[in-house]
Amino acid sequence: MRLDFIVAGAQKSGTTALHYFLKKHPQIALPDRQELHFFDDAEIFSGPVDYELLHRHFRPIGRVLSWLLPVRLGPISGEVTPSYLYWRPAMERIRNYNPLIKLMILLRNPIDRAFAHWNMQRFKGREPLDFLDALKEEPRRIAQPLTIESRRFAYVDRGFYSEQLERVFQFFPREQVRIVKFEDFRDRKQETLDGIFEFLGVKPLRGVRDKDRNVVPYERAMTPEERKYLSTIFAVEIAKLEQMLGWDCSDWKASDK
Repeated sequence: MRLDFIVAGAQKSGTTALHYFLKKHPQIALPDRQELHFFDDAEIFSGPVDYELLHRHFRPIGRVLSWLLPVRLGPISGEVTPSYLYWRPAMERIRNYNPLIKLMILLRNPIDRAFAHWNMQRFKGREPLDFLDALKEEPRRIAQPLTIESRRFAYVDRGFYSEQLERVFQFFPREQVRIVKFEDFRDRKQETLDGIFEFLGVKPLRGVRDKDRNVVPYERAMTPEERKYLSTIFAVEIAKLEQMLGWDCSDWKASDK
């Protein structure tokens, strides 16, 4: 038994909302909690891997290995952990677990994503620095890879999506990867969900009310100075992503929000 799909990122890009709709779908089985953090757990992968540590979070379901029979006998299963896209060893571990797994990735304007990430850390009492100070301190904080600091305080680094996607495509063919623009998911939810469920091979989901927004209260808005600072950092990255994915990211590049 192997999972059929994983929502692998990006953090603060709508993965919680997508989890809500996946959980409502009668053909989809999700684990007993969101964000299992299995494939980014160094201790689990320090020796022979016991995948039962992953599978025990799922209720028993009547299904078979999708690559053994052409007809599925039960629901598909998957999990949502948005750190997998960023965590360097995760993609190879996922490939070794199931090379046929499908990956879903949501990408948000990296400027807004960084601010939402910082705001979440402030809300949780983990971030003493103001936003611009935290951005400038980030290189020192995340200098040691695979640490709690590199997970919590990578406000800018997580936004360099093209490098992360190149790592994904190193281990998975593009047809197994569905990349969704957060702003499309937010503004054209039903159309975007229809595409996601078609990608997963299940029927469309109808008649489910939209999820109440899972918004951490913002203590303030981003300042023009902060946005300009990040716009300069991400200008080349956004252009590279447009070329890689064929997207129009003019809304991301606008500086007058």
